[in-house]
Parts: sequence; C-alpha cells; structure tokens
Amino acid sequence: MGHRDALLQGAKQCLAEKGYARTTARDIVAASGTNLASIGYHYGSKEALLNEALIQANIEWGEALKTALARGERGVAAGDRTEALWTKVTELFGEHRGLWAANFEAITQAGHSLEVRAALARGMVEAQYGLGDFVPPGTAQERDESLARAVGLFHQALITGVMAQWLIDPESAPTGRDLSLALQALSGGSRPQDARGEEKTAGGAGRGSETAV
Repeated sequence: MGHRDALLQGAKQCLAEKGYARTTARDIVAASGTNLASIGYHYGSKEALLNEALIQANIEWGEALKTALARGERGVAAGDRTEALWTKVTELFGEHRGLWAANFEAITQAGHSLEVRAALARGMVEAQYGLGDFVPPGTAQERDESLARAVGLFHQALITGVMAQWLIDPESAPTGRDLSLALQALSGGSRPQDARGEEKTAGGAGRGSETAV
C-alpha cells in the first residue's frame, strides 16, 4: 500500500477513534505509518485529507447498507421494505458509531470552512444518489431520476435525525419498526393488524414504556 492509500486508511481510523476535531496530523501519521510530509504531498493539508476520508467512509457505509439489504431482500414484502431498510440502518450504526459522531463534528465546522462545507456537500450528493435506489418496487418500470433523487433526499434527512437520536440516547431512539409505522400513518397507508401490539413492544422495549393503549 502506497503512502496515499495508507494516509486515507489512517485518517478513517482516526475519525472513528478520535473524531474530526481532535484528530491531529501526527495522529494520522502514527496510524498510517507514514510521515508528515506525505500529507502535504498527497492531499495538500490535514483538513483536505480528513474531508476525503470522511467522504470515503460514508460511501463505504452506504455500500455496506446496500449489501446488507440485498442479502435480506428475498422474501421481504414490498410493504416491509421501509422497515427492513431502517432496521439495517440502525444495526449498522452500532458498527459505525465513530463515523457518525465525526459527521456531526464536521457539520459544526462547515460554517467556518468552505473546504469542509464543500466536502460535506459532495458526500451528500453521493448519499442522495445511493439512497435513491430505495424507490418502492412497482413505483416505476425504469429508474425515474427525479423520483430517485427525492427518495434519496428524504432518506438522507431521516438518517441525519435518527442518527442524532442514536448518538444521544440509543434506548429511546426510533427503531425500523417505529419509522415504518410512522411513515405508513403519514402517507395514509393502512396500519398493520398487529400495529398496536408492536408499538408497545417495539416502542417500549427497554425504555420503560408499559402504558396500555
């Protein structure tokens, strides 16, 4: 592995372990086994390297999500696809918690750095396109780019909010079931026959909510 790739891997490791703001150039050098001069030569600055690492880490997270969903899609009814998607999102969050914390740190830097803002914007476009693949089956025979983009924007907006809740308090954060029920209600869809019972278990499990409905 050359220095450029080693630096990128080291930066991703540092983002997960130390976060965006606390990672120093020396941290990256130590994690990558390279040297300080390599950062400037290959990326121009530590910030540019961290931004690229953040984008690449998010792309890898998206690919992991798509792979997990593809494996579990057989036998999943069209109406359950949203629940399956969001269950996988929350499961993968546990494996990539450091990445999401780094994302939120980077967002706070965006107002002060054009470079950070540009990097986040690039990552948003990548995510929107990937999440746009989750158009409900039967919506169109071929991919409708405007619809796919709208779906991608919607899921991305939800992901940001859901992950914020998981970072703060995983015990009270929404599950895939919670989100599926909410989206059905908001879209005027019919509620599953067991929705009342599921709400008590899914929404209350481990959260001390035993109130009867």
